[in-house]
Formats: sequence, C-alpha cells, structure tokens
Amino acid sequence: MTTRRTFLRLTATTMATAAAARAAWAQAWPAKPIRMIVPFSAGSTSDVLGRVIAEALGPALGQTVVVENRGGAGGSIGSALVAQAAPDGYTLLFNASAHAAAAAVYPKLPYHPARDFAGIAVIGTVPNLTVISPEKGIKTLKELVETAKKRPMTFGSAGVGSATHWAAEKLRLAAGFDATHVPFKGGPEALTEVSQGRVDFMCIGITSGLPFVNSNRLIALAVNTTKRSPRLPNVPTTVESGYADSDYTFWNGLLAPAKTPRPIIDRLHAEVQKALASAAVADKLKNQGLEPLPLSPAEFDKLIARDIDTHLSMVKKAGLKFN
Repeated sequence: MTTRRTFLRLTATTMATAAAARAAWAQAWPAKPIRMIVPFSAGSTSDVLGRVIAEALGPALGQTVVVENRGGAGGSIGSALVAQAAPDGYTLLFNASAHAAAAAVYPKLPYHPARDFAGIAVIGTVPNLTVISPEKGIKTLKELVETAKKRPMTFGSAGVGSATHWAAEKLRLAAGFDATHVPFKGGPEALTEVSQGRVDFMCIGITSGLPFVNSNRLIALAVNTTKRSPRLPNVPTTVESGYADSDYTFWNGLLAPAKTPRPIIDRLHAEVQKALASAAVADKLKNQGLEPLPLSPAEFDKLIARDIDTHLSMVKKAGLKFN
C-alpha cells in the first residue's frame, strides 16, 4: 500500500511539474514572428479576411503575424503544410469551409481536416453571390437556370473542392440543370474570366464579388442564402427565387496544428475575440459582408467534424466524381 501511495504521489508530482512547464512555456510564447498560412490566392475572400485578423493579432501578441498565400487544390496544399508543421503556435491556418469539404474531394489527403487540426476561432460566415457578366444578357437567376437547361453552360470556381465550387454545385443540383465546372487557381482568376464572359457564371463570396458588382463588371443574380444580405438588400436569395436547399454560406476561421498547447489555443482565441469586438476590426469585417458566428474552440472542432459528414453525404447523394 505504501508503495502504491508513493507511486501515486510521484505520478501526481510529475504531472504537475509537466503542466507547470507547459504553462511557463506557453507564457513565453510568442517569442518570434508567426506565420499565418492562407491556402488561397491573394485577393481571395479568405486572404482579405485573414489579413484583417493578422493585422489585429500582431500588436496584441507583440509579434508580427506574416500572411503567406499557399493556394492550390482547393486549399489542401496550404492546409497540408500547416498539418505537418510543429505544434508550437508559430504556424497557423486561416481557412474557409473548404477545409472540411476537402475530405470529400481528396480521399487520399495527407492529413485529416479534423484530427490533424485544432480549431481556434471562427471569424464569421460569408454569403455567396451568383454572378454573371452583363454581356450574357441574363438578368435573373430564373433566366440563368432556363438558359442552362437549353444549352451547355460553364461555371468557374476558386478550385476543385473550394467553397465557390460547392456553392455552385448545390445551386445546380437544387435548380436541376447541368453545367461544366471550370476550376481556377483562385477566386480572383475565376472572377476575371467570368467578368470577361469566357466562363458563364460563378458563385463567389460577397467579399470578393462585391467590387465587381459595384463597378458593373458583373451582375449579382442572387445571394446563395436563406435571407438577403444587408450589403445587397435588393438582390433576392436563391431560396426565395424558388430553389429550395440551394443556400451555401461558408465560414472562415483560424486553426492550428493538432497538439498545439491548450494555453496557446486559448490565448489566440481570446485575442481573436477581442479583435472581433473592436470597432475598427468589426467595421472592416462588416464592410466585407461578414456575419458573426461566435464559437468556442471546442464548438469549432465540432463544426468541422459535422461539415465533413455533410460534404461526404452531398457527394454520395449527387453522385459527384472527383479526379
């Protein structure tokens, strides 16, 4: 019995010492600049929002937060880089809901979107716009659907498995028409091709699409949501246009490699919440069409797991094939 008590005391002491060491180490963090990987091209919705957060986190943490764009493969290239990084709080990922969708697109991913990451904070959700060039002569979503049922059409995206891809697929399935997917390296490239009329239409986050709409280079046919966006109050939603289950709003959030010390996750979460509560950051995000979605790190992890199941189910239901 004495031996057992001694063992338990030693175990408790060892655990307490380790916990204290982790806490002390976390308190010294960060001691150098932090990399924030955005797995999409510069100018994309996630890039714009990620830079707003990076700019706010830098002063709060006392270190520069450097944004690096590592686009390609629907965001999976940049995500893989972070999954393989040391879990020390110096490499973070700013991604969108495409992070969870990647499991449905790339069955041989070198990482798992849920198990290999720790959610830090959801920045908010961004509604999608269905846009088309004025040159196409199509003024409403109904006209787009009717045209697509009569002749072949194409739709662009920021890459296979990106949120822009899923939004268009969900609209296509809900409205019952076929269209050929034309993926690009990022949203800006796709927007350029759609605005020039070389690709028929696309569904793009309001953050990236609004400047094209305001400059009359694109027409916003609908917002892919269940309620109208205050940024475009006169533009109907895809649902009110008559296409049930056509909405696809995507989130943007900050993640870290799995096994990143909990004190660092908690510190980052707290600093992000402070930034979101500040008038300066809130105004910038509001101007980008972002809608708040306050979640704890644990709730964010559950959201990712739930989204993985949702996209896997969508692929099966729609019979989508990915190379």
